[in-house]
Amino acid sequence: MAAACGIYCNPVSGCVEGGPERDTPDGVVMRIAPDWYVAEAEIEEQFVRASGPGGQHVNKVSTAVQLRYDTRRPDAVPARALHRLMKLAGHRVTQDGVIVITADAHRSQRLNRLEAREKLYELLREAARTPRQRIATRPTVASRRRRVEDKRRRSETKRQRRDVDD
Repeated sequence: MAAACGIYCNPVSGCVEGGPERDTPDGVVMRIAPDWYVAEAEIEEQFVRASGPGGQHVNKVSTAVQLRYDTRRPDAVPARALHRLMKLAGHRVTQDGVIVITADAHRSQRLNRLEAREKLYELLREAARTPRQRIATRPTVASRRRRVEDKRRRSETKRQRRDVDD
């Protein structure tokens, strides 16, 4: 749901400026990165019955959503983010490269659908973010001194625990 003011409003996670979705002629699209969009047609949703308590409502109504996003399609995921996405998705990705996200926390299809899309958006955003390279640094003189002093103390403590030889 995109508001006219350009703020993306989601009842699950609140409103954020800019937001993950924008309106286009071919449907709603999630903007993951400046050069990476996910079209409505690329997301497959299936509503299933939720588990857990809820009595008659839970047994009659299919409110839980299973969202599927195929990462093996051409142009589905940029090459730079594919490996990170597979690693982040973990058990949620099938052997065929399809990410399956399930949401069943709410009693309404609409809220579960929004939650599943939000989960997918967050997962894709995290994969799109390039991790910062760690710059190797040398330990300071003071930290080396503390380490050696701690080793000396531990050694002394263990030496005192030994049996005394007569």
